Amino acid sequence: MARRPEEEYDYLFKVVLIGDSGVGKSNLLSRFTRDEFCLESKSTIGVEFATRTLQVEGRTVKAQIWDTAGQERYRAITSAYYRGALGALLVYDVTKPTTFENVSRWLKELRDHADSNIVIMLIGNKTDLKHLRAVATEDAQSFAEKEGLSFIETSALEALNVEKAFQTILSEIYRIISKKSISSDQADANGNVREGQTIDVAAASSESNTKKSCCSSS
Repeated sequence: MARRPEEEYDYLFKVVLIGDSGVGKSNLLSRFTRDEFCLESKSTIGVEFATRTLQVEGRTVKAQIWDTAGQERYRAITSAYYRGALGALLVYDVTKPTTFENVSRWLKELRDHADSNIVIMLIGNKTDLKHLRAVATEDAQSFAEKEGLSFIETSALEALNVEKAFQTILSEIYRIISKKSISSDQADANGNVREGQTIDVAAASSESNTKKSCCSSS
């Protein structure tokens, strides 16, 4: 059945939000997809997702953003949701050092369950709480560079860098998909990606997975 005009898109990209409970994943999701922020948001139970259609590099992309519950008792449920994800936003709270320390564990879990070519961005959230900052920008930047991740700091409350974070990771995914599509065209004339198809980047070349760091001051 054909999609209605308002549902038309060239690509569908699945992106997961991961990180400890309480770091602001749900508010990053609501800020990006609905431009809303809720001060009294509760812990996400299970997994929920929201979508937003936007322009990326001149193409219409439907971003399907999955909010993966950070609480330990739900990890067994949400691990399956990493599969098929083209991008991941790994979020920590700049006011809570423990959430940053746990980034390594989340990264390992992500790499265990997700495709090896997944695009990963590290996000330090809640920069509006300047007087409570406990994780230095430089430390997170250094970790991101060591692990080959993009990096940015955000404030879902102030809508600071939220749009930029999502645009950056979606653009990087698109560049990888574009290179893979061109490679497929050269190898097989029938290898074109159909419009609206969910893309699997498993065959993307290693150089396509190069990630550039992007850092913003709080």
